[in-house]
Amino acid sequence: MHVPDGFFNAAVSVSAGVVAAAGVAVCLRGAKRELDDRTAPMAGLVAAFVFAVQMLNFPVAAGTSGHLLGGALAAILVGPYTGVLCIAVVLLVQGLFFADGGLTALGVNITLMGLVTVLVGWAVFRVVTKVARGKSAVAVAAFLAALLSVPASALAFTLLFWVGGTAPIDIAAVAGAMGGVHLLIGIGEGLITATTVGAVLAVRPDLVYGYRGMAPALIVNGQPVAPAAAQPVKGGAGPFLLAGLGVTAILASVVSYFASSSPDGLESVAEEKGFIGQAGDHSLGAWGLAEYGEANGVPLWIVGLVGVGITLLVAGAIGYAVRRKKSAVEA
Repeated sequence: MHVPDGFFNAAVSVSAGVVAAAGVAVCLRGAKRELDDRTAPMAGLVAAFVFAVQMLNFPVAAGTSGHLLGGALAAILVGPYTGVLCIAVVLLVQGLFFADGGLTALGVNITLMGLVTVLVGWAVFRVVTKVARGKSAVAVAAFLAALLSVPASALAFTLLFWVGGTAPIDIAAVAGAMGGVHLLIGIGEGLITATTVGAVLAVRPDLVYGYRGMAPALIVNGQPVAPAAAQPVKGGAGPFLLAGLGVTAILASVVSYFASSSPDGLESVAEEKGFIGQAGDHSLGAWGLAEYGEANGVPLWIVGLVGVGITLLVAGAIGYAVRRKKSAVEA
């Protein structure tokens, strides 16, 4: 649901940019509480994984596809503040290197795909896990969180477009179309999120931020100690992170060839409702990696690996910087 240049007037674009910047600033401060020896290394991997999976458009209806937004997934794995930072990095890399999402719409995209999805997804996740606990409950909560976060983001887009879009719309009709198709996309998002969170829980439950404090307490010499989810697994996270990076690289360089070529939910609704013509050309559209290599014939597998690498480096650097600053303050 990457918003292109031209969909919003200057007032909304600037206002959304201010909201996005403020949100990222708050999350940089909040991430200090989340980024520890386990979360910090995961931040880069989560951002790179979201980038890779966003390349995998899946069909949801005749002539329409969807892709992961990733806000709920990131929040559950590394925490809501760090999750927003991960999605913001993905959107920044996509906009600057791949002409995916307009540069003037970057604030809109971070607000819709970062702030809204994380806020809604994390809220739903916390409500569900307060009612039921355990790994199965976490997987169900992850599914519902991701499912609901997508139409929430779509409806937020509709409201913004009604306020400051560059074409007149029937808000009820567009809201119905956006909500309906993105509810279907949300089902796919929910399945991807629940599967991913479940896989990490099965191997390294201590690396799932949203699971901390939920596992049964460990008993040592007859005395309860910290919950199992808070206990790092011996040997460190290195092997898991390397395996996760390998899976991410395969998704971006191999599985991406099988992605649906149909327009995504936003593009499909824009075509149906007649405002697709408002989309402007991307200012970096001539760049070699633009449109994921399609504009200049760059092989998709190269594009995928380059994107994963850049996202990993940027998100990892931010995570390291925030973690280092936190350690300096504590010292």
